[in-house]
Amino acid sequence: MTASPSDTCPTAPSGPVRILLCDDHAVVRAGLRALLGSAPGIEVVGEAGHGEEAVTMAAVLRPDVVLMDLQLGAGINGIEATRRIAAAGPGAPHVLVLTTYDTDADITRAIEAGATGYLLKAERPEELFAAIRAAAAGRTALSPPVAHRVMAQMRRPRPTLTDRELDILGQLARGLGNREIARALFISDATVKTHLGRIYSKLGVDTRAGAVAVAKEQRLLP
Repeated sequence: MTASPSDTCPTAPSGPVRILLCDDHAVVRAGLRALLGSAPGIEVVGEAGHGEEAVTMAAVLRPDVVLMDLQLGAGINGIEATRRIAAAGPGAPHVLVLTTYDTDADITRAIEAGATGYLLKAERPEELFAAIRAAAAGRTALSPPVAHRVMAQMRRPRPTLTDRELDILGQLARGLGNREIARALFISDATVKTHLGRIYSKLGVDTRAGAVAVAKEQRLLP
C-alpha cells in the first residue's frame, strides 16, 4: 500500500476507527465484518447494501471511514455514493474504495468524486487495516497497482486535439451520431468521419465509446 499525507486531516481519530461497510453482497460484508473484528482499533458500526443506504447511514452514524465498493447493483453506484458522502462538508467520513476494478477510468472517477483511498480486494488483510487507519487520519492510501496507474496517468502526455476535434468529441459525449454532429457543426458527414479517424488515432482507440472514455480520463471534455 502507498500512503501520502493530506492537509485536511493530519491526525487519526481518538479511540477506535469507526467503519461503515458498503457492499451489495451480504456474504462479502459478513466476511469484512469478521476480518475487521480481528483488527485492534477498528470497529464496524454499520453495513449498507446499496449506495443510497450508505449515504443515509454515513450522515446518521458519522463513521470515520466508509469502506465503499464501486459496483452496487440497483440504484446509485459507489462513485456517486462517494461523491454525495464527500459533499457533506467538514466532518464528512473519509471514503476508502475497496473493489476488484482497477481501470484508469474507475480510479480517476473515484478520486475525482472525493475518495481518500483506493484499495483492491486482492490486498492482504494487513494492507487493508493499514489503509483504513491511513484514511481515518486523512492520508491517501493506494494499492501498489493503483498507485502505478495514477503515476502513469500523470506522466502520460495529453493528446493534442484541434478545436474542431474537441468540438466533435464534445458532440460524441452527448451521444450524437455522425449525421447529427454534421448538422450541429454545419459540416459534411465525410468531414465528421475524417475528424473521427484522427481523434481515434490520437487517443489510441477504435470506438466512439472508447474515445469518450479516454477523453474523460484525460480531462479533454469540459
